Amino acid sequence: MANENLNAGYDPLFVRNMVESALRIGLILGLLTLAYDILRPFLTPILWGSIIAIAGFPLVKWLEPKLGGRRGLAATLVTLFFIFALVIPTWTVMEVAVEGLKKASAALEEGKFQIPPPSAKIKDWPLVEEHVFAVWSSASNDIEGFAQTNAPQLKELAGSLLKRLGGSLIGVLMFLAAIIIAGGFMTFAEGCSVAAHKFFIRVGGLNPGGEWAPLAVATVRNVLQGVVGVAIIQTILVAIGLFAAGIPAAPVWTVIVLFLAIAQLPPLILLAPIMVYVFSTADTTTAVIFTVYQLVAGASDSFLKPMLMGRGLDIPMPVILIGAIGGMIMSGIIGLFAGAVILSIFYKLLNLWLEQQTQQ
Repeated sequence: MANENLNAGYDPLFVRNMVESALRIGLILGLLTLAYDILRPFLTPILWGSIIAIAGFPLVKWLEPKLGGRRGLAATLVTLFFIFALVIPTWTVMEVAVEGLKKASAALEEGKFQIPPPSAKIKDWPLVEEHVFAVWSSASNDIEGFAQTNAPQLKELAGSLLKRLGGSLIGVLMFLAAIIIAGGFMTFAEGCSVAAHKFFIRVGGLNPGGEWAPLAVATVRNVLQGVVGVAIIQTILVAIGLFAAGIPAAPVWTVIVLFLAIAQLPPLILLAPIMVYVFSTADTTTAVIFTVYQLVAGASDSFLKPMLMGRGLDIPMPVILIGAIGGMIMSGIIGLFAGAVILSIFYKLLNLWLEQQTQQ
């Protein structure tokens, strides 16, 4: 009697459907996991290719009519332009750095490597007292003794520089692959746009999912204008001052300033020691002019960003900027764009939810 009561609620059809559903979900999850593992090495170049394609497609649209409507040729020319824009500065900086290392190594072997003695003005610097003056004097008077005394620190510094150099070369190769992928995206832009639109509708429905594709494109372009564009303008202004003042290794400092500006870090982190160097080597008038100019150039992003970010979007500029900075901290350069897009979509969904709550 007890067994009959237990079997009364047993439904074989329900159990069979539940088991089949669990198996199907497990198979789909396994398939997605395998697909992700296969595609993971290509995700970063694909994401960068998408960003570069969004940035470069207006150029393709402008160039296409001038080439008789040949989209493929226009996309190829824009791709080659991006490749040369990446390779030429990278090659120049690498050549300057390697040449400088060769000269320093040859001079060190011949005993001709000398560090100029510090200026007496360094003793008057605030905070550092005579520590900088003493270290600089030691290196200037006996470079070999200084190198032997500080061998562990110099070795660690050299290893760190070589590691960063290798990482930079890998990054350049990744960008080359991303630019080539971007060329394919720009050639078949309409098909990619339709596929992205269908995906967002499938995920978020017609409303608001139908707005996500144009929102993502507009946000990426705003980040390019407001973060990367401002960084390039700021770097050009700083570079003018560096080259005009005759700062040694100015191309290398220019590239570092560009990376700092893109990473939303103040270029004054690098410029402050250079200003100190100019005060210790140049006359007071030149040093003051250089310092004032670099302070203005280093702070130019404070009024350029509000002019270029958030244009054409109903997303507040602080939301885009916070998303870009947070994404950068979380995932590096790629997060600069992904963070802004994700936070913008979240902002739209939050507003939609609040409006629905108000209407009820």
